[in-house]
Formats: sequence, C-alpha cells, structure tokens
Amino acid sequence: MFSRVPKRKSDELNGEATSGAAEVKPEEDITEEVHEEKRLKTEAENPNAENTTNGQIKPVSAAKTPPPKCPDCRQYLDDSDLKFFQGDPDDALDEPEMLTDERLSLFDANEDGFESYEDLPQHKITNFSVYDKRGHLCPFDSGLIEKNVELYFSCAVKPIYDDNPCMDGGVPAKKLGPINAWWITGFDGGEKALIGFTTAFADYILMDPREEYASIFALMQEKIYMSKIVVEFLQKNQDATYEDLLNKIETTVPPAGLNFNRFTEDTLLRHAQFVVEQVESYDEAGDSDEQPIIITPCMRDLIKLAGVTLGKRRAARRQAIRHPTKIEKDSKGPTKATTTKLVYQIFDTFFSDQIDQNNKDGGGVKRQRCGVCEVCQAPDCGKCSACKDMIKFGGSGRSKQACQKRRCPNLAVKEAEDDENMDEEEVLPLKETKKMSQAKKKKQTKNKISWVGEPIKEYYMKVRVENEVVEVGDCVSVSPADPSHPLYLARITALWEDGDKMFHAHWFCRGTDTVLGESSDPLELFLVDECEDMQLSFVHGKVNVLYKAPTENWFMEGGMDDDIKVIEDDGESFFYQLLYDGECARFESPPKVTPSEDCKYKFCASCVRNREREAQDLPNVCEPLEDEKSDSKVFYGLATLKGEQYRVGDSVYLPPEAFSFAVKLASPVKRSHRKDDVDEDLHPEYYRKSSDYIKGSNLDAPEPFRIGRIKEIFCNKRSDGKPDKMDPKLRLYKFYRPENTHKGPKGAYHSDINQLYWSDEEATVNMAEVLGRCQVEYAEDLVESVQDYSSRGPDRFYFLEAYNAKTRSLEDPPNHARSAVHKGKGKGKGKGKGKAALQESQDQEPQEQTVPKLRTLDVFSGCGGLSEGFHQAGISETHWAIEMWDPAAQAFRLNNPGTTVFTEDCNVLLKLVMSGEKTNSLGQKLPQKGDVEMLCGGPPCQGFSGMNRFNSRTYSTFKNSLVVSYLSYCDYYRPKFFLLENVRNFVSFKRSMVLKLTLRCLVRMGYQCTFGILQAGQYGVAQTRRRAIILAAAPGEKLPRFPEPLHVFAPRACSLSVVVDEKKYVSNVTRGNGGIYRTITVRDTMSDLPEIRNGAAALEISYNGEPQSWFQRHIRGSQYQPILRDHICKDMSALVAARMRYIPLAPGSDWRDLPNIEVRLRDGTTTKKLRYTHSDKKNGRSGTGALRGVCSCAEGKSCDPADRQFNTLIPWCLPHTGNRHNHWAGLYGRLEWDGFFSTTVTNPEPMGKQGRVLHPEQHRVVSVRECARSQGFPDTYRFFGNILDKHRQVGNAVPPPLSKAIGLEVRKCVQERMRENGSYDAFFKDHYFVTPSLSHTREVKNCI
Repeated sequence: MFSRVPKRKSDELNGEATSGAAEVKPEEDITEEVHEEKRLKTEAENPNAENTTNGQIKPVSAAKTPPPKCPDCRQYLDDSDLKFFQGDPDDALDEPEMLTDERLSLFDANEDGFESYEDLPQHKITNFSVYDKRGHLCPFDSGLIEKNVELYFSCAVKPIYDDNPCMDGGVPAKKLGPINAWWITGFDGGEKALIGFTTAFADYILMDPREEYASIFALMQEKIYMSKIVVEFLQKNQDATYEDLLNKIETTVPPAGLNFNRFTEDTLLRHAQFVVEQVESYDEAGDSDEQPIIITPCMRDLIKLAGVTLGKRRAARRQAIRHPTKIEKDSKGPTKATTTKLVYQIFDTFFSDQIDQNNKDGGGVKRQRCGVCEVCQAPDCGKCSACKDMIKFGGSGRSKQACQKRRCPNLAVKEAEDDENMDEEEVLPLKETKKMSQAKKKKQTKNKISWVGEPIKEYYMKVRVENEVVEVGDCVSVSPADPSHPLYLARITALWEDGDKMFHAHWFCRGTDTVLGESSDPLELFLVDECEDMQLSFVHGKVNVLYKAPTENWFMEGGMDDDIKVIEDDGESFFYQLLYDGECARFESPPKVTPSEDCKYKFCASCVRNREREAQDLPNVCEPLEDEKSDSKVFYGLATLKGEQYRVGDSVYLPPEAFSFAVKLASPVKRSHRKDDVDEDLHPEYYRKSSDYIKGSNLDAPEPFRIGRIKEIFCNKRSDGKPDKMDPKLRLYKFYRPENTHKGPKGAYHSDINQLYWSDEEATVNMAEVLGRCQVEYAEDLVESVQDYSSRGPDRFYFLEAYNAKTRSLEDPPNHARSAVHKGKGKGKGKGKGKAALQESQDQEPQEQTVPKLRTLDVFSGCGGLSEGFHQAGISETHWAIEMWDPAAQAFRLNNPGTTVFTEDCNVLLKLVMSGEKTNSLGQKLPQKGDVEMLCGGPPCQGFSGMNRFNSRTYSTFKNSLVVSYLSYCDYYRPKFFLLENVRNFVSFKRSMVLKLTLRCLVRMGYQCTFGILQAGQYGVAQTRRRAIILAAAPGEKLPRFPEPLHVFAPRACSLSVVVDEKKYVSNVTRGNGGIYRTITVRDTMSDLPEIRNGAAALEISYNGEPQSWFQRHIRGSQYQPILRDHICKDMSALVAARMRYIPLAPGSDWRDLPNIEVRLRDGTTTKKLRYTHSDKKNGRSGTGALRGVCSCAEGKSCDPADRQFNTLIPWCLPHTGNRHNHWAGLYGRLEWDGFFSTTVTNPEPMGKQGRVLHPEQHRVVSVRECARSQGFPDTYRFFGNILDKHRQVGNAVPPPLSKAIGLEVRKCVQERMRENGSYDAFFKDHYFVTPSLSHTREVKNCI
C-alpha cells in the first residue's frame, strides 16, 4: 500500500489479509467491548456475570476444549459481538442486473460507451455490509478472501463521479460477489484511503458502511491510516524507540470523517501485522544499499511484542492498482556533517580501504536468508541489479548477492538485534591480557655481531650487527617467528655480554595491537611499559622512531591539518607520541624521565615505572615507636600502601568481610514472591513466574565498605625476633553504620548516608586489606555545619553518638573517640587536638581546592544533565550550549540563564565559525578558537544499528553522523578536556568501529584519551543506567581517571568491562563493585512525594510533608521550597488504567498477576475475557486441565490471524509471544520500594522496553518528577513543554550525580597540574602547551 513503486493490486491488498486478520476479532471489540464473550452454552447468560463488572473478581473456570468457530468466517459462534446481516430491501437487484441500470451509465443511451471498456467498470458503493454465506457480518481484510472464503456484500451502488455518500440516486443491490480481491487506491487528498472490491463483474470503491457494519469498517480505516503514520514517522526518525512511536500515535488526531477518535497502544498492537507488512513493502522498493526501516528499534520491538510473522508474500490478485498509494520518500536526509580536514581524511581513508577490500573479496558479505519465510522461498525476480549479475540472467556472477526482492526481513531484524544487544558476556573466548613480551615469538636472523668500544662497568654503548652500528638509545626491529606477522620494534636501553651478546629491549606497540586495531596509523607506535632481555642475534635491523611532540601553538592549530600523514613511509621510519596502557586502553603523554649520569648506559624507563608500581602495591611500615614495647609486636607510627600514608588516628575503608559486628541482624532472606495457592483459572498466566529474580531488586547488592579508626600499626615478630614487615597489621576501632545497628535498614533510611556511630569494639586486619582513607569527624567538634562539611566531597563521615551493642542503645562517645579524631590529618600534618587546630586546618582546606572554572561548550546538551553535574563539581561554567530540539533548549535556558543557548544544527554553527563568522543569524556570539576549555556532549548515533557491512551506505552514514561533527568540534576548538557520553553499546557498534575511529581521531589530534563504562547507580541514583564515556585531555594536562564507585549496587547491573576484538578491557576502577555508601532505593528517591492519580496534570502542588531520607533532603535542596513542580503523570487509556488497577502491590508484580475477568472501564465499555483456544506444546495444560495457548503457533503451527483477541484485561500479545521472550517479565510491572528503576526512558509505557514503570502503590505510571529524581535532578530543576516533552528531556539526560563524579576527577587533574606548575596563574592564563619535558621531568637514580 505504501510502497514507492506501483504494485499489483494483489500485493497491496493481501498485505492486509494476514494482518487484517488481526482485526477480525478486534473490530467487534472496538464496537462495543461488552461481555468479553458469552459463556459457552454451558455457562451462558450467568446472571452473576455483572459482579465482575462492578469490580469484584469472580473466578470463571477455563474452557477445557476450544469454543466453536464458524468454519467460514472463523468467528466464535458463542460471541455476543457476532452480528448477522439484516437482509436486503425488496427492490434490491442482483449484480448483473444492477450493472445495466441506466442510473449508473456514464454515457447517454445513444453513445456506445459501455462496450468499449477494456477494464472492468468502476462504481462507488454506500450503505454497504460484507457477510459470509451464513450471513455473519465479517471483516474483508482478515485473510478470508485469500483463503477463497466466499464473501458477499449488499449496498447502494452509485456512479463513479458521485461523491455524495447518501443513498439518494443509488441503485440498491444484493449479494454482490463473491469478492475476488480488495484493494487500496491511494489517499484521497492525503488523509483518507480509497478502498475497493473487485468481483467478476466490476470494481467498487467504498464510501459509507451500514450502521451495523460501521464498527468493523472503522478498524479497516484505522489500520490503513495508522500504517501511513508509522511509515512516514520512521522515514524521518530511524532511531525512534517503541515508546517514541507510541508517543507519535497517541498524539496524532485522526482525520475527520473516520469512525474513531483516538489511537492507543492497543490499536497499534491490533494492527501490527498489517503495519509491518506495509513497512516491508516500503523497504522492498528501496535501494539495496539503503538501510531498511524494518530494522529500526521501534519496529523490532513491535515485531517481538505483537508476534508479527515476517516475510509473508501477498497472494496474487488479478487487478493491477490503477492509482497506487505512495508515500513519498523524505528527501530531507541528515544534514551533511561539517568536518575539519583531519577528521574527514581519517574517516575517508579508512572507509575507502574497507570498501576496496570488500570489492576485492567479491562484494562483501554474502547476503544470507533464513530459508523459511515466503520471501526466501520466492524465485529470483531477474530485474534487480543483483539478479542481472547472476550467470543465469546473463551476468558475470561476480557479486554473489541475493535477489534484492528476496532480502530476508527475518535475517535483517536478527542482525540489527544482535548488533544492538551485543554485550561483553556474549563474546567469543577472550584473549588473555598477557604481557606483550610473553606473546612475542622471535627468530634469530643475524650471525656477525661484535662490540664497538670498551665496556663501562660491564655495559657497552655500541655494537655492530652485520654491517650496522647500533648504540644504546637506538631503535631496532626484531624478526617474528611467523613471517606473516609485522616486525617487532623496540628501543635498546642496555648492551652487555652474559655468555651471549645481549640487549635490553623496551618494546613499542603497533597501533593494530592497541584498541585502535585496523583503524590505526600503520606508522604510529605507542610506548608500553613492557621490556625484556634478549640476544642481539634476534635483531633484524635498525629503524628510525621519532617522538612527535605537540607544537608550541598546538591549541590554536585546530582544523588546520591538511594531511593525516605524519611522516613518509620509507619502510624504516615510525613515530610515537603517547604511552599506552593495554589493560585500561589509556593513551597518555609519556612522562619524561632523565637518568642520572652513572645510569645512562643501562637505564630503562619501563623497568623504573614497573618497579615503582610493584613497590606501591606492597604495604610498608616506617617510624618505629620506641616507647611502645611488646614481646610479640613492633609498633609503628606510619604505614604506606598504594602511594597513600596512614597514621594512628586515621580512618580507613575495608572490605565488608574484614570484620563483623556484635549485633547479628537477620540477613535479608531471598524471599520467594511466588504464591502456592493461586487460582489458575482466575490467574491463568501466573504459572510463568517461575524465577524468583526480580529485575530492579537490591537483594543481591553487597554491603558498603567497613570503616575503622586506626588504633595501632604493628608487625608481629618472627622467630628470630625481627618484625615481619611483609605483613603489617592494623588494630582498629569499628564504626557502625545505622543499618549495622539493631535498627537495620529502617535506621539507614532516615539517617544521613555519611553518618556513623562510634564503638569501642576492636578488630585486627591486614594492612593489605585497606581500600583507602576517609575522614571521620566528631560533629560537635566541627566549626561548620554537617551539611557544609559533607558537601566538600565524598569520603567525609561524621558521628554524634556511640553505639553499645550489648545494651542496643546510643550513648555519648568516650573521650578517646573525641580526642583522637584529629590525629594524622592530611597525611601527618596538623595533629592539633583542639578546635583551634581544626579551625586552622579547615581554613586552609578550601584554599587548596580553589580551581578555575573551565569555559565549557555543551553540544547536544538536552536539558542540561551533563552541565548540571559539572557545575555541582565546581569545575566548569557552561558559557555555550547547542540543542536543536526547542523544548530541551528552553529547559536549558531556564536552569542556566547566563548560558548562550543555540537552538540550531551543530553542523551549521561549526561551518559559520570555521568560515570566520563571529555571530549567527540571530546575532548570538559564537565561541571562537581558544575560547572553549572543556567540550562535553552525547552525540546521537543515528542509523548505526544494523550496519553490518562496509559499503557506500555505511560510509555515508558514518561520514554524516553527529559523532563525526562532534569530533570536528574537538579538532577545531582544541579544548583542554573533552568528554563524549553515549549508550553502553557505543563501544560495540559495528565491531567497535565507531569507538575505534573516535579514539583514532583524538590520538591523531594529539589528545590523551581513554574510554570506559560507568553505572549511574554506583554514583547515587536509584536507577541502572550504564553509559559509555570517552575522556580526553590536551597535551600537558593530566588525563582524568574514571571515578571510583560511591554506592554499592546490584552486581547484575555492574558488568562494566568491554570486549573489543576479543580482548577484554577494564576501566581504572580499583574498588570493583564495592562502594563507600549503601544503595539508594526507590523509597529513598520518592516516598515523600504526595499521592496523585493517573493523568495528574497540576504543574505545581504542595509537598504535603517533610523529607524522610538523606536523598530527599539532598534533592530538595537547602533552600526552603514549598512548591513541588512537575509531579504529573501520563493519562493512560481506559483499558491500560484498568490493567494497572489490577496489578497487585507486592514486589515483582507484573502482567502475569492479572486476573482473567471482565471489567467495566471508565469509558463505559467492558473488557472481554481472554480465550485460551490451543494446547501449548511448551507449557502443557494448567492444573485444572485448561488450555494455555492463545494462537495456533503454540501448537507448533503457523500463526492464524483469526486467533487474535483484543480488549482483554490480559493483553493477548503477551501470552502469544511470551515463550520466546522470557515471558515478558516486567511488563506492567511495579517498582519495588527497596529496589531501583530500570533505565529511565523517554516515555514510560507499561509495555515499553522498560515496562516496570508503575508506582509501587499507586495505580499509575511514574511521574515526571519521580523520573527526574531517579536521574538525580534537584527538585528545583525545571523542564519545559508538555508532559511527553518533559519525560523525553529527563530520559535523554545524563544523570547529574554521574557527571558530577566525572567532574570531580577532572578537578583533581586540574589541581595536580596547578601544583606541578606552582601557581594558579600558570593554569588559568596559559592556554598554550607545556611540553612533557617541562611538566613531567624527573631524575631517576634507580638503574637496572
């Protein structure tokens, strides 16, 4: 119907056939939605049936055998909605007689017009009904015609030129047909489709139906119009989600004159088969290199949810469509990306090579087929480009591509699904992250080796290998054992003789051995901290390796590189600019180390750094305390571990298993949420709840770290009387958290997350167990408020009372708790015990933390989540933001009135700046080169999913992607810091090619960079949200590390490693899944918000209560705010509202708990009871012997459109496809008070991707403010637009607590750089490069 080329009438029509069947039942549902069904004859007309209508759940025993159906129209004979044709008027004519009536003639009687028709005559019909030979009114689009079921229609026939649908002037006609075909000719004026029948005698265009047939015909019009909406929407929104599509459908007003007034999700699911077939038709007519819209995320979700059968061929029909319906392709494609020359050349070079390689390999990956669907089984068309290349059609046979008309939709959807769902656990066996030296298999190639000169302390400076003289500091190639492998490259750092002539090799790493893989520059090498001793006979020859240092004017050279080549390829020359950490995929500026004079001939920087790391990882003790004597111990005043110093009086983190508490709390037992006494007839889907795992549950979350105060540092004496310094110990005072006391989790809920209780309980632990230091203060000794003290960073705790486990009571802390608290402040500084010393240390602290705020440009800013977190971290000031979607841009303005917000295409703005413009068309000042110190943003990855081949379309998509535009912003402005945020699968798209090319561009620009996956739930929100983050720092800056987790979180959601080219990468995080604070729960997040109803729309209401939890106090803010904004929720349709009302309040409840009953809806209609009509091969029968299948596919057969049911409390589509999709666990699911949100989506829908969106206790979906809190937005944060606009702003945002954690890491780097440079001015004024030789130089006296 919506194809882009004329199609046969048959193709157009039967699309509906299969799908239309989807309507067979539904149309009646929409008509009246009364009595889900009449009971079978045995139960019919039960007078108590109304009880359920009034809300009382009345068990109804399930049918033990399928109810009877009409053998022709396949409708249930016991259905109260089954209608009969009421008969024809007395003067109605048969078809042949009617066609000769003069009222239908286009010509005068003397004109010989009729006989000259080559085609069948065309007329219009009104007041029509369609029925089978038994007189049942039935839909004509449900596949019956295609199955040769005889359908007839009665009507008034009018001439083709008569547009008046009334009966006047019409010829009454009876039993026209049987109908051979039905068809659609196009949209009349763009809104209403013209639908027609073909019989053996004529074509008829339908106008108005009879009153009794109106509800059935309305469904036909509804699905045609819906298909038009869907195809047009997907043309322009290829990254749309299922929720986005629902939003579009629910906000579209149907055209006047149609028999329906709104679209709902039920409408979409009812017509899903037909809609998908229209999308297939649209794709079929597309170019082979054009991305089919069938693989868009929303279509894939719709196909899964509704159980659509792909690849159904439309049955052949006789008539060709005279005026085919055609939706014009949207000619306005993505804006051409504005790129700098450097970024363009990197992408262009890479894709040219890939496309050339594909062409050499014979056209790339051979297209596969599932072999099952009707598309796969159809013959080759012989007309498309692929067929013309086939030998059987006279071609060369080189391309080996399948017929384009046989492009398998099942395979296309599966590929897109696999690509998007790729996760680190699902990848091939991983390569071990071995040291490169262990993996190198070399072969000896040289025999003539002689020393040049005399040795210095047994070490030589030069050696002759064959005819080449090589000296210490030179670079050489080493031959691999496998000749297909490229030469290994190393720097010689020492020469000596030990039986054999030896050298010490400090290895370089080729780009292909890094995460960059095939995207890397073949001439670029990377320093690695790997080295080994080896024989000189392995040396292949001398090579030139140059260090490419950034230029003095690096910051101002953005966008000026004309050539991506750094040096010419002469076969012996290479260059390097960065040090590479292969475990974390970090590219950093190499720290320049200068050996002392006596070590020049045997100095290896790799050995030095590796030794330093090993030494840091081992605990060490210093400053023995002579005045403390013991027969078995030696006491110390200082211990070190991982570069951190610890003294008596310091507080430390330890793993939860390091010590236990005197109070033994009942551990949270994994309770089963399954009930044993369920009435299976009333709750027929409950059996699907076989697993006790509830998505969004915190039951498996670990405990936060233990905290202790160091009382003693000691080593046990060995038998020889000397201390065992390899195993130092700590004697600690234990701190209780509120949840560790007898109050349990309830105590924690009302307490601050950084509040502790002193205890005199002690524990001895190994120093090696210590995970870090923290600061614990007695609150009475603080000279500032607890809030101010706590707000100055994590790792700050306080206590007011001591906990006595024996009496289970709180007491005043003892004097030794209060006096020891200030010892060891600041790594041994400021040991004063009184308030004066504390005042002094606190006065000094803020001065140390004063850092300049970076001038920031936020691209793709949305409503501002990323910037908000950076502002909270005190590291940035967003001067400019770019956001093309106006509601989000307006929201950004509301919250950042001092920011210049550009509401236009980022490509247009960059083009203006690059061409020298100072302002845009609105007169807004554009940031110029040198202005931007930090660049942050999350570019949408439009059209990346499903791109499984490198061809011209893939290239075009990449080349014009917003990722490329964003990288060009970075290249042009050359900010000090760069951040790219995206969905977790950004690192997996297209075999990680998007990630590789992004890093490749940054490396070529000269940036230090790294990537990682962060879980927002670990940084203080009650939500699982994994995000890919790419960080980059300019030369001379410090590359930020990823922040350590703050909160413990569900382990299932914390799998954060990344697999690229079968190698596993981890971020720099050392604490793993541990955290310093407990998990934030749904209860923490929103239990204080007032109760509202479904559809609540008041934009401002009162809080009606005080905050209950730390999170609520924190999110409301310190300033008194009596007004709560945006606590509004979507108004769900009457049917969805009824379903929500019947979802129980117990944790883990979802659609599988729904009762199978009739319910009167708020619109006055009544739902139907779901019929189980087939046996289920997988699940068998219920305990009462009832059937469990709702479609013939449950028996292993193909789906029967006539089995579809609608307007039922249990949505028919869920049991239909549940066996294939984990029983659709979570759809219509309630949040759990003690759990967390699924990833906050842009449109909360009970049957959306994140279906667990119902309030834990109220019968509604979550509100905008509740979603905003799940993202960590303060209550004072404003959103703009209608409710769906606001949900989208919240769902698309980066959680501010996550960006705050990253911002604090950037802040640390700025502080460290300031300390190295010696002044604030050096950082703030200097936007020029300080070479590594200036900023990282140190003299190293260690030698090999």
